[in-house]
Amino acid sequence: MLEKVSLTLWGKSKGLVEPYSLIRHLLDTAAMLEVLWDHFLDGNQRRVIARGLGFGADFAQARATVVFWGALHDIGKLGYGFQSCDAKGFAGLDPALAADLGVAVDSRIDHARVGMLSVATLLSGMGFDDSDPEGPLFRLAEIIGGHHGRFQPVDEQWFGKSVFNRCLGGPSWDEQRQAHVLALHALLGTPQAPGECSAPTAVLITGMVILADWLVSQEEYLEARQSDLSGDLQVHLAQARSAAVLLLDGAGLRPVRLEDPGFSIAHGLRAPNPLQRSVVDDLPSHVVAGEAGIFVAVAATGDGKTETGLEGWRVLSAASGSAGLVYLLPTMATSDQLHQRLSGYVERCLGEQDRERGAVALAHSMAWLAAPYADGAAVVTGEDPGAEAAKRMAPRSWLRGLKRALLAQFAVGTVDQALLGVLPVSHNALRMLGLSGKTVVIDEAHAYDPYMQVLLGRLVHWLAAYGCSVVLLSATLPQSITDALVREYLQGAGHSKAAVREQTFPVPYPGWLYVSAGGRTSKIKDEDHRAQATARSSALVTASVPVRHTSPGGANDGDTRAAAVLAALEPLLGEDGGCAVVACNTVPDAQETYRFLREQVERRGLIADTVELIHARFPGVIRQEKAARISAELGRGGPRPHRRIIVSTQVLEVALDLDADLLISDLAPLAPLLQRAGRCWRHQQWWKAQGFPGGRDRPAWSTGPRLVVLDPLEESGGVPRHWGGDDGVYPAFLLETTSRLLAARDGTPIRIPQEVPDMVAAVDGDDSRFDWDRPDASASYSAFMGKVLAEQSFGHTVVIPRCQAVFELADLHQRPLDEERASTRLGAESVRVLCLFEHEDGTVSFDEAGSHTVSDVVLRGSVTVEAARTVMGHTIPVRAQWLGKLGDTELPPPAWRDHAVLGDLAVLRHQVRGRSARPVALARGVFRLDRELGLLRL
Repeated sequence: MLEKVSLTLWGKSKGLVEPYSLIRHLLDTAAMLEVLWDHFLDGNQRRVIARGLGFGADFAQARATVVFWGALHDIGKLGYGFQSCDAKGFAGLDPALAADLGVAVDSRIDHARVGMLSVATLLSGMGFDDSDPEGPLFRLAEIIGGHHGRFQPVDEQWFGKSVFNRCLGGPSWDEQRQAHVLALHALLGTPQAPGECSAPTAVLITGMVILADWLVSQEEYLEARQSDLSGDLQVHLAQARSAAVLLLDGAGLRPVRLEDPGFSIAHGLRAPNPLQRSVVDDLPSHVVAGEAGIFVAVAATGDGKTETGLEGWRVLSAASGSAGLVYLLPTMATSDQLHQRLSGYVERCLGEQDRERGAVALAHSMAWLAAPYADGAAVVTGEDPGAEAAKRMAPRSWLRGLKRALLAQFAVGTVDQALLGVLPVSHNALRMLGLSGKTVVIDEAHAYDPYMQVLLGRLVHWLAAYGCSVVLLSATLPQSITDALVREYLQGAGHSKAAVREQTFPVPYPGWLYVSAGGRTSKIKDEDHRAQATARSSALVTASVPVRHTSPGGANDGDTRAAAVLAALEPLLGEDGGCAVVACNTVPDAQETYRFLREQVERRGLIADTVELIHARFPGVIRQEKAARISAELGRGGPRPHRRIIVSTQVLEVALDLDADLLISDLAPLAPLLQRAGRCWRHQQWWKAQGFPGGRDRPAWSTGPRLVVLDPLEESGGVPRHWGGDDGVYPAFLLETTSRLLAARDGTPIRIPQEVPDMVAAVDGDDSRFDWDRPDASASYSAFMGKVLAEQSFGHTVVIPRCQAVFELADLHQRPLDEERASTRLGAESVRVLCLFEHEDGTVSFDEAGSHTVSDVVLRGSVTVEAARTVMGHTIPVRAQWLGKLGDTELPPPAWRDHAVLGDLAVLRHQVRGRSARPVALARGVFRLDRELGLLRL
């Protein structure tokens, strides 16, 4: 049969001097799948696939099936129409095939669809039941049809019908299709047909096929294979197997083994706290080998939840057989920071034999800008140790693509990258493959809106179906969200909705809860819970100050907010000094507060740089410099300045690790308020044990953590108008509820952690707050719940079905979305703005002073990776609706317009006349980039 296979039929041609034969490409893919099964998949993934194919524990049969099925992925290229698409390939075709046109040919039929519809007739006699619409033959067709990234509906009018083959050429083409299938079957060990194939299993196999196809379709690989071709297909397969191992290693996909050097060495800490020690010592006794589960850890900000989560991963991965880890966070800034920490952790745990192969990928849309990914980035002596580790642990270049980063054994990224796996976007099967080999840690699990919670629940559901463990971490996780996510996990693990509907899963605070896939629950021991609560106990003095706040900053005539801020800071402005943070709800508030405080500081003869501003509307490189400087000065190690005031926005909650003597905040919902307050006296216990930075204690006026809340609701007549619209961040209902809660305490300190759960529930609980006797009094609640229900409804509309509800794989792309347009966050459509300054002498710069010029090569020549990285580092994300329709003057330079990233920028060209830059007027506003204030919307 092997001699009947024509080597003149081509499978790859793009970028090659000569086309590459199809049978060789199919065998290359098969060899790559063998290597992926043996070296890339973990034990849990193999187990899931074997069970899903009906082979139980017979991994050998499952392996053979996956390899054979994957080898058939391009069988649709065996048609006259496809083969005629490449002139050189068609010219080299066997004359008998080239002349056998048949009755009809349409080269526009996608070859994946051709393969999907024709495969049933090719496998007749191999033991498949072609009468079952959800049987393995149907699943194989769906896999072939979906190997380009999107699953297609199988047209039953043509599926398995020999009449369809007439569209593909005459009888000699039928003979070649049959010869190719029989040759592959024989060369790959004549695998038997499986009795079943579940939808989740078919998704994983599709992911494997996509990955294998990508790897063996690289031009460098094909050119190397063409340099040493053998006419003997058995010899070619043997060579392909050897080449596939090298290809796997070159891509950085071979897993490494982490050792357990002990908690102190692994995390760089002296000893675990009671919560961490409980996970290390007690959790293993509650975890059954071969079983996954969901682990929830909650504790106050600064209680070491990252280390707790990593220890939970270590225990759960050892039990489930999943050797990988992905750590997901809300923002790119927190992902970048955690990437450094996790890189250090992995490096410290690597065995000597794996020192050169260990890597941690960064998964978010701007990862390519990160310093560890800079080509040729050297490790600079004296750099932050975390940055050095991140550079050493950067993955191979192949893994740096967005769709590939989750394939790395260890990855850190934004939760969006994982949520794309449960949206109907291209290659969601590849994302599922990457996630299914890992324990998934979701940090700040409270920080997602109702729409994202729907997506998160569906992700947790599919992970459970794949036997993955999930770790949820939070300082302020409402009970309702815990219950919803654990129920989704259990349903994914096979429990009925009715069986879990009424179950609740309370988590001791601080503490942890573990729920196995089988439904067993266990939690932290009472004595460990009490020990952690005692060790981290503090009394947060909270003062709610009524203010009038009708303008940004609250310094206009009649407003009292700015004066209240200054009064709260008065002790710090004295001789004792101190460090404080002013947390604002909007960027305009932060900008005007900074302007006001800087003026007040200068009036008192103090150094103007006492006040520093940080928010999201600075160019990226400047924001990163600010964050690094602030975290260094006010972090655990110091050196701590004598006096510093940081004016910030929500960046404070997620991107800054600092310790303040005093925290002043605009009114916000309770959970964000507590997150902000967690930056007050954050490192006190560490400093008491290890010594304060520079040997200088806190100022005498700072006797404990203190939070001053600026409450505008009563004196401003409700939520300030400028908090709504484009700058709106919090629902009025949550602000009103928090305001009443704090007012009722009348200055009574909040006992942390003891009172946190009840206070969070009082604001974020899912009990009905509608007052049927006074409907008007519930207006804000009604508006809030209307928005919640609308977001949840939209989430259920776009998210893929639960795994048990997938009948055809096309259900996963029923409402297909482009990845670029798919949103994992409602209202998050944004555009990146680049501010350029055009000077009178013709030079162009990134800054008003002209100290950082943009060369003509960058503006008009070919864009290098380094140039693109430099440009993107100076961009600012803003809401797309701000800008309106852009004119020609806002388009990027012509040389950039075809660039994949730079071509989408909105360029604000500031004309510099004299020493000042003119604002830029657009359809919906006037903008100016200010060195101190960031991007102003005038």
